[in-house]
Amino acid sequence: MAMANLARKKAINLFNNTVISSGARRYSYSLSSTFSRGFASGSDENDVVVIGGGPGGYVAAIKAAQLGLKTTCIEKRGALGGTCLNVGCIPSKALLHSSHMYHEAKTSFAKHGVKLDNVEIDLAAMMGQKDKAISTLTKGIEGLFKKNKVTYVKGHGKFLSPSEISVDTLEGGTTVVKGKNIIIATGSDVKGLPGITIDEKRIVSSTGALSLTEIPKKLTVIGAGYIGLEMGSVWARLGSEVTVVEFAPAIVPSMDGEIRKQFQRSLEKQKMKFMLNTKVVAVDTTTDVVKLTLEPSSGGDQSVLEADVVLVSAGRNPFTSGLGLETIGVETDKIGRIPVDERFATNVNGVFAIGDVIPGPMLAHKAEEDGVACVEFIAGLHGHVDYDKVPGVVYTHPEVASVGKTEEQVKEMGIPYRVGKFPMLGNSRAKSIDDAEGVVKIIAEKETDKILGVHIMCSNAGELIHEAALALTYGASSEDIARTCHAHPTLSEAVKEAAMATYDKAIHI
Repeated sequence: MAMANLARKKAINLFNNTVISSGARRYSYSLSSTFSRGFASGSDENDVVVIGGGPGGYVAAIKAAQLGLKTTCIEKRGALGGTCLNVGCIPSKALLHSSHMYHEAKTSFAKHGVKLDNVEIDLAAMMGQKDKAISTLTKGIEGLFKKNKVTYVKGHGKFLSPSEISVDTLEGGTTVVKGKNIIIATGSDVKGLPGITIDEKRIVSSTGALSLTEIPKKLTVIGAGYIGLEMGSVWARLGSEVTVVEFAPAIVPSMDGEIRKQFQRSLEKQKMKFMLNTKVVAVDTTTDVVKLTLEPSSGGDQSVLEADVVLVSAGRNPFTSGLGLETIGVETDKIGRIPVDERFATNVNGVFAIGDVIPGPMLAHKAEEDGVACVEFIAGLHGHVDYDKVPGVVYTHPEVASVGKTEEQVKEMGIPYRVGKFPMLGNSRAKSIDDAEGVVKIIAEKETDKILGVHIMCSNAGELIHEAALALTYGASSEDIARTCHAHPTLSEAVKEAAMATYDKAIHI
């Protein structure tokens, strides 16, 4: 406790009334405005109050406490971790892994000399394993709160003033939590589509798709983004006939075009079907099957697609309603996001926002970085998040991971560039485990060799991408990666070979 208080005093004394730089911007920041304002005083007032216990919120709360700030976190779900841990990232990865194991047992084990008869799916046991992972991790965060002395309030919070939050607790009462600095970290919610009612039984969101009690014979996914492809992949492996309907002309529009085409071909080999440039104009749930009326995105002849279950995966909206933002005058844009400055401060003094409720990638790891940086600013330190260097991963098999610019973006910027590619077929580790589908692609500035973007499609691409993220963060060249010794045999050698191909020539192709 003494060390924590010392850290807080040091932060306040060292950085009060100083000039802090963020990228190309410089601005003055006085801690007196941060730590002196507020409507309450005494032991019941917090230095920091976080509304929302998801990846951004709980990380912000823990970091604030580690910096010696008295901190309370408010979470309405009654379980920490937010959408990501409870009905998003974690349960979906559990099912992706379990379904991949089943698929491998059915299709690949025999080649490795492992022969099994009558491989069956116990869906209830699979869901049980998923639920156990969720429970263990949520309890783990509660343990971290106790360890770091973060006060945890279970209930729905709403602003009474810029420094007071009224909480309708899950136990049935009401309490007021006071704080000098309030961080809004309420995340996002499923984005619906006009004319489609989600009942989480036959028409489901990603939440419902994680808890189906039986394997649908036919599953239609509306939306070919990260979530839709991951959940479609789960149920396709378990035996569903999966059709993906996408309004745009391509899947995952933000993905590098060359990688995207290879990715779609890979999913099609897994018997997933795609209807691109297609929109849903009507849904009929009056019969035993759901009937979707489709037509081309630009208009034209209609067709009907039948499904047992329809997954609506059209994106997410920031969750900012019901927080009383209008009471204190916090501004939002037309889709409910909260504009913030470099310090994550809103237009209301002492009120901050992070994660999915502000502009930027709607990713758990981005929210975590927001949370740390925001709290560091509140404590008078320097925080920094570069949204251009946030990696993105599609956790199918193979996985697709990327960081930095796509080739299309570099072309549009008019930057002369070079591209180096290395196929996983040339990687000895991938060949030895009979999992050699994919490629590593590196884009570098032609004159300086500075890496601009890295795109990987292969098993474990989500693990390989962090070498590239580090390289981009520190302005590395492709030669820097190429001249770094990589252990053999590893999948990561493919990154080294792609780097060699970018500035010179690869060896093993």
